Amino acid sequence: MLATLALVVTAAVAVFLILKLALAPGRDEWPARIQAGPVSLEVGVPTAIRLATSSWFAPWLAGRTLATDHGPVRIDWKADSETLALDCAPCSVAVPALGREPIRVDSLRATARRDGGSLSGTLEASPPAQLMPASTAAATAGDGILRARWTGRLSQSDLRLDIQVPDTPITRWYAVLAPGLPEMQRARIGGTLAVNAQLALPAGSFALQPRISDFTVEGLGTEAMANARTSCGAPSRLGNDSWLARAVIAAEDQRFFTHPGYDMVELAAALEVNQKAAKTERGGSTLTQQLAKMLVTGAEQNTDRKLRELLYAVEMEQTLGKARILQLYLDNAPWGAQICGAEAAARTYFKRAARNLEPAQAVWLAAMLNNPALAVRKWQQDGNINVDRAKWVAEGVRGITKAQRDTLLRNVAAAHFAPP
Repeated sequence: MLATLALVVTAAVAVFLILKLALAPGRDEWPARIQAGPVSLEVGVPTAIRLATSSWFAPWLAGRTLATDHGPVRIDWKADSETLALDCAPCSVAVPALGREPIRVDSLRATARRDGGSLSGTLEASPPAQLMPASTAAATAGDGILRARWTGRLSQSDLRLDIQVPDTPITRWYAVLAPGLPEMQRARIGGTLAVNAQLALPAGSFALQPRISDFTVEGLGTEAMANARTSCGAPSRLGNDSWLARAVIAAEDQRFFTHPGYDMVELAAALEVNQKAAKTERGGSTLTQQLAKMLVTGAEQNTDRKLRELLYAVEMEQTLGKARILQLYLDNAPWGAQICGAEAAARTYFKRAARNLEPAQAVWLAAMLNNPALAVRKWQQDGNINVDRAKWVAEGVRGITKAQRDTLLRNVAAAHFAPP
């Protein structure tokens, strides 16, 4: 028995050493650490992928489960098609561009087939079982599964993926990515979303080309906001052509009058910048989305909040219209030091009504909106806010002549207003 035990232990150690040597990262190879039960190995990812998708090694992996940072991954092998299948349930992935909390899905299934350095496969993300198919969300989205196809190119140092999600009901996206949203119980969501994405690993850089068609939302009750009163004091009653309204649009949402509540160009650019920085450096929210954050969703940095915000923004565009959305934004926007609303800001900082602001004063207030507290502190300490940002806002003001813009730029550059 002792001899048999010694033989088993020796064989196990030998297998471990062989695997360690075979999978050890080569020079300039992309490394990662994997955990299989009590065994922890540092492996070269490209080597591991080639082994895992080879017909002579993959059957040995079938039925095993790996503990990963994304969740437990169960491995299967389809010999007839030489396809590796990975099931992660539950599964999560950190996307810094979308917030501090990782994106979670109840179940994710990925398949992979390799031909030399080329890979291809499918992705299927499923909502929680209790949503299939009984709930309204899943019923309106067929079986509720979100499907994609992908192709990839594997090298010694990285893996570059191209992922394509065909036109899919937006309800299905919500059922998979945010099944617990309270709005899912009453919102009637129409439209489709298709996505082309490029992802590079291990860098984590990605690019998105989303395409939304016929996005509509009903049932959230945003029509009641038409008569909403602000808690920030007296309303400003500013028109779209007022200097402050024009400056705020230039500062926060230059395509305000042409988008349907969301700006796909700005969102894609913000995602790319924020993912590279691994934090939120650029906001992609429209004025309408910011208003939804102020009035309904709050400012928590996670994907659920952003998805809720989007639903309210789309419905507000349909129930309130641009003019009322802009008025509500101006009457609720934060301007630092517990000051909110354009009228309160104008009277606090410039001792006059918002409708009587000079053009340079309007630009000054608009330039503060991206970080009001910081702008107030800088104003108090240095006697000025971010002058470069104020000039940028002045450059973006629409509906004025060249002579008016030149005068505005000179006045903004020379502005020195008394600190609050």
